[in-house]
Amino acid sequence: MPFLKAFLLVAGRGERLKPLTDATPKCLLPIHGTPLLQIWLEHLEHCGIDAVLINTHWLPEQVKDFVEIWSARHKQLQIILSHEPVLLGSAGTLLANRHWAGQGPFFIIYGDNLTRFDLKKMLAFHGLHRQPLTIRIYRGTDPKRSAIVCLDENDIIIDFEEKPATPKSDVGAGGIYIADNRIFDYYPKSIENRNSEILDLSHHVLPRMVGKMKAYESGEFSMDIGTPESLAEAREKWHEIMHGEV
Repeated sequence: MPFLKAFLLVAGRGERLKPLTDATPKCLLPIHGTPLLQIWLEHLEHCGIDAVLINTHWLPEQVKDFVEIWSARHKQLQIILSHEPVLLGSAGTLLANRHWAGQGPFFIIYGDNLTRFDLKKMLAFHGLHRQPLTIRIYRGTDPKRSAIVCLDENDIIIDFEEKPATPKSDVGAGGIYIADNRIFDYYPKSIENRNSEILDLSHHVLPRMVGKMKAYESGEFSMDIGTPESLAEAREKWHEIMHGEV
């Protein structure tokens, strides 16, 4: 088995979740008493991930303290914290840690999702095709919450647009990706001039990879917690799942 790595992107300030995030990082908001970050770390460990890189920005000391306590009891998962005094954006975080990522494959995970998604199955799927990136998709999405994609008959993504005003489909990108180092070939060529600009996967990279991305659909539970409303809904669904009600 290869040494498996994952980027867990949690550095955002959680502006839409204010005032909950005024004194608590979004990734440490509790889901029935358990911080979301803990849920993710336990899930990554369960799925056989060997190392995870967590980016930090807002209230980083709280994240650092939590990781130190959790790591003392869980030696299997190697955790690296990458602090960003200025937010780099999702693509910027990957680029800054390109050498750590290696050749791949590696997971790219937006940490503001609550999920029981089977990463092992997605990795096996990724290994069956030759595209540089696999995107987890789901149907019936709210275009205000996610990127919208269009697929061809072979589930190759032929259109990618972040939160479009007029969506072309009801298929959303689910915030979990698998890539290899070929992803960096699709970064903007003028990247050296972007030092003061956040470099975002959904805006600056993935639209350039149309035709080179494979969609993966599993139907497993997954929800973002980006707003107070979605956080409350996710907590309710999680309670039902944990108690076997769904």
